[in-house]
Amino acid sequence: MNIDWIWGLIGGALIGTGGAVYLLGNGRIMGASGILGGLIDGSGRNSAAERLAFIAGVVLIPLVMWLTIAEVPDTHLTPNTAVIVAAGLLVGLGTRIANGCTSGHGVCGISRLSLRGLIATVIYILAGALTLALFRHVWSLI
Repeated sequence: MNIDWIWGLIGGALIGTGGAVYLLGNGRIMGASGILGGLIDGSGRNSAAERLAFIAGVVLIPLVMWLTIAEVPDTHLTPNTAVIVAAGLLVGLGTRIANGCTSGHGVCGISRLSLRGLIATVIYILAGALTLALFRHVWSLI
């Protein structure tokens, strides 16, 4: 029986819990793009250790899981490196334009019943669906 969906459920619960802990501990919204962006542009110097710890956790926890889990779930990620790099750059650009990302607007914004978070989430989900449709069906890149 295929239970790959359970990993998405577990991941979502962990992200939600992380967002709640971050908000309760710091009084700030857990927006991954803002956390990383503050390190890159220097605006987050006063909380650099906290930001680095967050980024380290985002990178290291999946690595630890990959090394310790017997069966790694299939992500269906394309083997095309150019597409992966382009997607990463577009996500980074989009998060700067939208002043937030999926963790800030989607997870934390919607859970706080923020209209701005809801609108941003709907827009980036639609943009992602349109991009996938273009890449997969029109340009045959994925």
